[in-house]
Amino acid sequence: MELDSATHCGSELRRHDPDRWLTALFAPDAARPALWALYAFNLEIARTAEQVSEAMLGHIRLQWWRETWDGIRAGTPRKHPVAEALHAAGAAACNPEDVASLINARERDLEPAPPASLAELLDYARATTAPLQRLACQALGVVPDASLCETLDYAGQAYALTGILRAVPFHAAQGRVLLPSQMLGGQGLSWESILRQELDQRSFAVMREIGLEARRLLVMARRRPVPRAALPALLPLTIAALHLKQMERAGFNPAALSEPSQPRKQFALLWAAMRGRF
Repeated sequence: MELDSATHCGSELRRHDPDRWLTALFAPDAARPALWALYAFNLEIARTAEQVSEAMLGHIRLQWWRETWDGIRAGTPRKHPVAEALHAAGAAACNPEDVASLINARERDLEPAPPASLAELLDYARATTAPLQRLACQALGVVPDASLCETLDYAGQAYALTGILRAVPFHAAQGRVLLPSQMLGGQGLSWESILRQELDQRSFAVMREIGLEARRLLVMARRRPVPRAALPALLPLTIAALHLKQMERAGFNPAALSEPSQPRKQFALLWAAMRGRF
């Protein structure tokens, strides 16, 4: 039986981005299809580098999504389940600058060299997450003011850094390194050694420093309350905090990491939703 577009998006998220899928369940029923569609779109562009054999094909794929959004805004979505789900959810009203920012940020994934510095990594982390969270807020009926935008920036960076640290072995297997070359060099390492997955206490020290930055950003994001209606857009950070704690306990050694259990994630989200915090 063929799935409708919204159900397709939910199914894809559950398989490939289960944490965001889980947090979307805490959104009002009417907003959930829009969140699923946005997150499924993000999944499509985030997986570009791993699904192409050369950079040029990745650029073509990202351009395809730019043109797909042109069709959504024109009311003529392409025959693609995510595009159809976005159209059905009213995504034509999405801020085009945020959409463009998300797509443009994924061009960085097609470059072989790692970011030069922590500042460059933070720019990447912000660009690949904060626009998505602003779009999620819009889907929830919230127009972010300056204060909420600042919170979303901090939250997005903390979320992305945590995900990058968890994915070091996965990225290396793909031929990618996102640990900054300056930080690696400070430990006497090259990014080629990370590609070879030669991880030791020196690489763990680099990851620990990035983890400390993620922790700082997490604290900054949580320093002020957010509108309760916007909470589902920020709940992914609740799960990221669990992952960060696990990494801290493992000494940032990917081989020693354990995944938080599903009941643990669900309880954390339920408790956050009850308190109106993330």
